[in-house]
Amino acid sequence: MSHYSDAEDSISNDFSELEGLRKRNIWDPEVESITSEIKDLLDEDVNSLVEEDCVGCPLPSTPEDENFLDSEMSDVLKAAVLVNLLAIAGDELDISALAHNAATQAEHVVRKMIQAGWSCCHFNNLPAWLQDNDFLHFGHRPPLPSFKACFKSIFRIHTETANIWTHLLGCVAFIGIAIYFLMRPVIEIELEEKIVFGAFFAGAIICLGCSSLFHTLNCHSQFIGKLFSKLDYCGIALLTMGSFVPWLYYGFYCHFKPKVVYLSIVCALGITSIIVSLWDKFSESEWRPFRAAVFMTFGLSGVVPAIHYGIVEGWFNYVSQKYLGWLVLMGVLYIIGAMFYALRVPERWFPGKFDIWFHSHQIFHVFVLVAALVHYHGISEMAMYRVTIGQCEISNSLIY
Repeated sequence: MSHYSDAEDSISNDFSELEGLRKRNIWDPEVESITSEIKDLLDEDVNSLVEEDCVGCPLPSTPEDENFLDSEMSDVLKAAVLVNLLAIAGDELDISALAHNAATQAEHVVRKMIQAGWSCCHFNNLPAWLQDNDFLHFGHRPPLPSFKACFKSIFRIHTETANIWTHLLGCVAFIGIAIYFLMRPVIEIELEEKIVFGAFFAGAIICLGCSSLFHTLNCHSQFIGKLFSKLDYCGIALLTMGSFVPWLYYGFYCHFKPKVVYLSIVCALGITSIIVSLWDKFSESEWRPFRAAVFMTFGLSGVVPAIHYGIVEGWFNYVSQKYLGWLVLMGVLYIIGAMFYALRVPERWFPGKFDIWFHSHQIFHVFVLVAALVHYHGISEMAMYRVTIGQCEISNSLIY
């Protein structure tokens, strides 16, 4: 790291000469404050590079390409050299333009160094907008102000790796299932049933896709992080809405009025959840239990039509159906996953021991994915049951 020390000495010498210009009244007082800020910025960048033992410093503590970083540091030194030309040209040079050039070069080198190589941070070294779970100590990504760097980070090991891949692979799986199902000939699956299942597929794909994107891009910037967190929560609401559609459709297949009423209520609750999700404070870490409560309440609202369905179909007939067990299992999986998410276990019990693998958010992701697959199997069984029954005794009945 001696070359960075040399860089620091060179920058200091350049600014010493500029101090001499100021004393000889060649220096423009209007830009003195600008130059002072530039010097502080350059000193900060160099100090960040030489602090090799600093875990989670603003610049990468273990850069991957030393030659690249040497080249970038030389660009910063060139800015200092340009300012040094004042000693020769005097008032003929535009001092403000040179000062702006130096600041631009300093910002450029910071961005390039972060993209070239970065090391994982300790939780305490993260900016406030990236601090979400204080029970996870090490392995956090630093801010990566580049979409390319964020997407490349999915192939690195850090606290978000499993969060990204669980729902990314799940999204791809549901896209494949949806294509297979929707491409079946109409003689096998009618268009109306394709639309019903399509609502579930759309909710699952959007939810898993937005979740994967959020965990990939949440370190880009505060604005991007908040934007994709809102999309993530909206995706959860859409998955819940889409999950209700098939089982309400088949559950009240021969009862038109309650089917429409319950679907309308589900849509209203879903839209309400989406509106709440767009609230800025909703994504903050201290609101985690409230977030879990909102989505659990939305999901548990299905108990009301389930009881109604039992009354309409008869309890014995209801509990004897195979699909009921799958739907109950789906609900249990969602609830357990939400409890892990809200309570932040096991990392709450063993802080710093589950930083990379098996922390609560990863477990929550797995439960959501498995529950969605179980739900797909359950509504498929429900659809097959309706096929075996045949036509309704009273088509489109308005009775409850």
